[in-house]
Amino acid sequence: MDTRKLGGIEVSEICLGTMTFGKDTGRDEAFAQMDRALDAGITFFDTAEMYPVNPAVAETYGQTEQVIGAWLADRGTRDRVRIATKISGPNGGHSRGGQGFEPGNIAAAVDGSLGRLGTDRIDLYQLHWPKRGSYAFRQNWGFDPRGTSKARVQDHMDGILTAMKDIVAAGKVREFGLSNESAWGTMAWLAAADRTGGPRVVSVQNEYGPLYRMYDTDMAEVGQKENVTLLAYSPLAAGLISGKYAGGTLPPGSRAANDVMRDGPGNLGGRRTARADQAVAAWHETARGLGLDPIHMAIAFIRQRPFPAIPIIGATHLDQLDHLIAGLDLRLDAEADKAIDAFHRAHPLPY
Repeated sequence: MDTRKLGGIEVSEICLGTMTFGKDTGRDEAFAQMDRALDAGITFFDTAEMYPVNPAVAETYGQTEQVIGAWLADRGTRDRVRIATKISGPNGGHSRGGQGFEPGNIAAAVDGSLGRLGTDRIDLYQLHWPKRGSYAFRQNWGFDPRGTSKARVQDHMDGILTAMKDIVAAGKVREFGLSNESAWGTMAWLAAADRTGGPRVVSVQNEYGPLYRMYDTDMAEVGQKENVTLLAYSPLAAGLISGKYAGGTLPPGSRAANDVMRDGPGNLGGRRTARADQAVAAWHETARGLGLDPIHMAIAFIRQRPFPAIPIIGATHLDQLDHLIAGLDLRLDAEADKAIDAFHRAHPLPY
């Protein structure tokens, strides 16, 4: 598999997401998934201190990192993989008592993740949400940017990056990234790195896929011009693109059946809408017309965007991961690109 550079680290151009490990995906199954991913050339794994989800609760806090750490120790694979994790923002209430991330506590949070992962270094350390708030997870419909002054935001950023400078110098973290961030926020973090000498942003983990393309309208240019790579989460719209929820079905044990996020059970964080159902049907029709698998087409679409992007693929069960891996050689041609453009014009932002 080809690789990409994130600052000073080299990662596979596909990332394995692990948010179900330790809950819906048990330890043995998680071990099997990491084995299978590594065999396929996927050497980049993403996790977070708050995982597993859904729901994310205090009782399971940190268990995904622990499962990964156990696998690293059992398989002796630490030098073969790159590990990314995330520190929770203030809306990760069960993480460290809801402290969020501050200049005075980020070092302790890094140490906590290092301990659970059983490693001496984190390859990519990410801020899970901006402290000032985010338009991610359908909050774009009512996001109010007036909550915090520019000066206070900049002071916070300077403090975080000053602390991160010491953490990086100690060898505990190699590169620094963001998540659920905006174009203004990303540029502000880059400016803060210039002011403080702290680590520069190398990645931003935002939602992106055929059904959710907000990144195209602002962040794409930031990513391309500033060499900030998109780590695209929910590329399959939390499973909607698979078609398993067509016609309002709710398969037992599926993410929607277990989902208790803020938008209510079964809504997949607000993604399940009538317009989304129509878009999924149209995506499948587009794929059939091209003779392609709709899941494989979605991942290939992200990999071929005109800005740096790495899709995060995740699965509850091994057979789902196998299906994803089976399509990683797909490259879309001009006919497919044209068909996807037509699809997007007909079904923009369906949730």
